[in-house]
Amino acid sequence: MDVALGISHLNKSFGKKKIIDDVSFEVYSGEVFGFLGPNGAGKTTTIKMIMGFLSVDSGAITINGVDHLKHYEKAMENIGGIVENPEMYKDLSGRVNLEMYARLHKGVTKERIREVLTLVGMQERAEENVKKYSLGMKQRIGLAQALLHRPKVLILDEPTNGLDPAGIHELRDILKKLAHEENVAVVVSSHLLSEMQLMCDRVGIISRGKFLGVKTIEELTGDSTGESVYHFVVDNVESAKTLLSTAYAGAIRTCTDTSVDLAITRDGVPNVIRVMATKGINIYGVTKLESSLEEVFLEITGGGLTIE
Repeated sequence: MDVALGISHLNKSFGKKKIIDDVSFEVYSGEVFGFLGPNGAGKTTTIKMIMGFLSVDSGAITINGVDHLKHYEKAMENIGGIVENPEMYKDLSGRVNLEMYARLHKGVTKERIREVLTLVGMQERAEENVKKYSLGMKQRIGLAQALLHRPKVLILDEPTNGLDPAGIHELRDILKKLAHEENVAVVVSSHLLSEMQLMCDRVGIISRGKFLGVKTIEELTGDSTGESVYHFVVDNVESAKTLLSTAYAGAIRTCTDTSVDLAITRDGVPNVIRVMATKGINIYGVTKLESSLEEVFLEITGGGLTIE
């Protein structure tokens, strides 16, 4: 896979406080990469350094193979993004804003402007002044602006702000299409973890300025530790609980009147069934319970702590 965005040993401090501490990760062409972390963890600071809005204390950034620090203008030709709220001239129309921005890049035609307006669903409202737009509409025009010059890397900081559920669904489809059909590397920072679970191919988690690693959604919400929670429906919960408390100490998660949940490996499931069956406990069903990204996120980051 081609590395579209490379971050290597990135560091940033404000005064004596270290905000970004030796952060390294890679984003590949053709994927939607979720950049997740508690408030104050360093997401926006990292994004601002990638976009050139903040200086880098030490470390390296490459965009489509070009060194961001040594060849800034060339590197920035291949990146587009929205950091915080998109800035536009409010007394001008959405289309005119895009036409003005297009002058900053070579080869952006009026046809390309029409393409991106259609892509973000703003072709019918493009002639209205920006001051009449809702926040969600401004987000759409901001996304269109970021896509005008066909960037190899698209970075969006909280792009779903102001969007209703239908708008979030549409944005998700747009970003997945850009990544999977047009081979763009899409980086999305967001606190809406349920949307990240539906949108992203991989996620990187940052907490207290330290990067904690990159996992696919399946690895995070599935069997990343070797264990998952399995739901056993049985006819005698008390007997099952007593038996499993001895054979699987610490594995019991919850019990109801009709079921027991165990945190075990996949290979351990048949043995649990055999152990209960030999003691006359009837098992009516076994289901693997999938963890939500929220649960994994809270577990990895220690409950969503912010930087002190």
